[in-house]
Amino acid sequence: MNRSSTRGIFLAVVLLFSIVLIIFPSNAYAEEITVTSIALDETSVMELTNDSDKEINTLRIWLGSDFNFKSFKTEKGWVGEKNAQGVIIFTSSESIKPGESVKFGVKADKPISGINWKVLDSKNTQIDTGKTIPGEIQKVVKNTKLNQNSQTTSESISSESIFRIVPEKPNVDSTIRVTGDNFGPLQEFDFYIDSKKLGTFETDENGHFMTTMKIPSDQKADRVDFKVKDQKGQEKKLSLRIGENINRIPEEANTPLTVKGIPKIIHRGDFLEIFGTASPGSGVTIEIQGPDNNVIRTRSAEADSKGNWKLDPLLVPLDRPFGKYTGMISDGRETITGSWEIKSDKVIIITPSNLKFEPGEIMKFNGTALPNKSIEIVLEDPLGKEIVSDIIKVDETGFVKFEFPTTQNTPEGTYTLIATQEKEKEFTYAGLGQLPTIPVNLEFDKLSYKTGETAVITISGKPSEIVNLLIVDPSDKPKGEATSITLQPDGRGTHSIELKGYASGVYTAVISKGSAQSSEVFTVGLQTGSGEIEINTTKLDYHPGDSILILGDTGSNVLITITLIDPDGNEIKVKETFSDKNGKISEGSFRVPTDAIPGEWVINAKSGSNFDNAILNVIKQKDQGMSVEVGEGQKSPLGEIINIHVFGASQTVKIEIVAEDGEIIEKLSFPASGSGELNLPWIIPKDTEPGTYTVKASDGKNNAETTFEIQ
Repeated sequence: MNRSSTRGIFLAVVLLFSIVLIIFPSNAYAEEITVTSIALDETSVMELTNDSDKEINTLRIWLGSDFNFKSFKTEKGWVGEKNAQGVIIFTSSESIKPGESVKFGVKADKPISGINWKVLDSKNTQIDTGKTIPGEIQKVVKNTKLNQNSQTTSESISSESIFRIVPEKPNVDSTIRVTGDNFGPLQEFDFYIDSKKLGTFETDENGHFMTTMKIPSDQKADRVDFKVKDQKGQEKKLSLRIGENINRIPEEANTPLTVKGIPKIIHRGDFLEIFGTASPGSGVTIEIQGPDNNVIRTRSAEADSKGNWKLDPLLVPLDRPFGKYTGMISDGRETITGSWEIKSDKVIIITPSNLKFEPGEIMKFNGTALPNKSIEIVLEDPLGKEIVSDIIKVDETGFVKFEFPTTQNTPEGTYTLIATQEKEKEFTYAGLGQLPTIPVNLEFDKLSYKTGETAVITISGKPSEIVNLLIVDPSDKPKGEATSITLQPDGRGTHSIELKGYASGVYTAVISKGSAQSSEVFTVGLQTGSGEIEINTTKLDYHPGDSILILGDTGSNVLITITLIDPDGNEIKVKETFSDKNGKISEGSFRVPTDAIPGEWVINAKSGSNFDNAILNVIKQKDQGMSVEVGEGQKSPLGEIINIHVFGASQTVKIEIVAEDGEIIEKLSFPASGSGELNLPWIIPKDTEPGTYTVKASDGKNNAETTFEIQ
């Protein structure tokens, strides 16, 4: 069946939707959730009506073992995906509220005897489940007039129906866009110039349409009537003058269909932003087929006035089968076919549970890494500042889990999770209050170089975009002009810097794209072993999860290797750093692991033959009861941040922040981790008065409190 006939059948099914509705009710909520369907051969149309008092965000449908879904269609704003088990999952960020309904179209490999369904809310909690048996209707041939019983009750053309032509002054042999509103919903219309039919189009469920037509080359340059006619012969017309053929197609209607952002090799857990160009105002769809040639996902977007379009971000699921995939991208005029392959050569694969979290939710990440080895997790805020980090010992399963609780005051934007294990490093993105965007990042192949060596930079960002690289010398002056670098289709790129002629010192590389930028330092010509080393930490006793600030003195511009060692002699983290021009050492990227064993831990700083150790005491949390601590945090544009640590909790922890006069400044509630811990950054509101404040924590069984000062 070709694409045109499939579209016609789908329209006919929708038009005749009200003829036959055979419902198989759910077991428990038949009066609340209604799912009906009708079928024509292998094609079925389902309508979900929400008569409950709950909001619906997800519909899951599946067939019996002898049937398979081949393709599906969704209403605007909905996303469909077929998983490895053959279940189609329709989701939307906009809930189906009580009293509302939504339609879906599906096509199977043979006529369907029944469709199983399940509806869920925004928290993936099941609301209802059941099965619908499609009712059969007569086959409909496109362009055949419908009889009186099968005609829609909606008026095709009314006094409120309007349409317009873009551009308003078209020319002979040019392409025009025709758009209209307030016509009959889900109906077929013909488009004419005077008595000459140019084409046929269909309206959506709201009576809106947008289509592209071509004015014939033999059309006379004169005033004409553009007409929209329904199947009964009713018409709506617009009188315009057509200009002479100027031997060119208007620029806005001649934007070619292009697609970017799809690399040849994709990994599970990859975050993709697919974009391109198309005719301005046109709709772009992408249909993805899996290794078995079944449609597993469809997405759509609309080109803006300049012809640019982009899909909402895509996250490759962790269970997506390996193999070759094909995508068909179409704007109604042209179709582009592309292919890629999902491979498994990533060591670290971590993804967020959602691409978009709302303020107040817990941002959850999980995935896999090398088993029985430590992994460092760092979470950066939208400004690129580290807000929390941890060192986790991965067990024999290789499973990795990380959570970050947010509040209503947590800054919105794209958060970056950086996972490092041995020499492997991966970036994962999630949005708070908005969908994430891929930031610009860079990484050097090492920290220190000898004069005359070549530094290699790995850059990541949006596929095929152009970024600028600027080197800043030790005196904070630009070293030459910025260099433009075009990233590859997978969003990655490399750049080499010849360091011949670079003076000894600490340099900064700044990569930027528009207002987004990232920077990294690298050193040239620094030495080791120049002067004795003395280091210390800012306190002696630490709890699991605490950050460690290391300070010290040595010679100026000296390379140093710092190692964190547990009581059993295991090296938990190793990092290369350097002293500044005054010989000062300051390193704040170390943290006691949340699962740290109690005892004496060692910080070792070494440069050449010189070294020094700092001893810190990791204290085990109380075996009974609960405790709460407040630690210093960083500053953000929204205010100063404090870190609230709760230990020994058994379930969800309720936190109150109370002023001296007893006024409750804020109430928070978050579940504790499996080890009974909660690490919560809290932004102090800018209008908060100085004074002593109390943090009260309760898990229903235990209570704990502590005080802190606001200067």
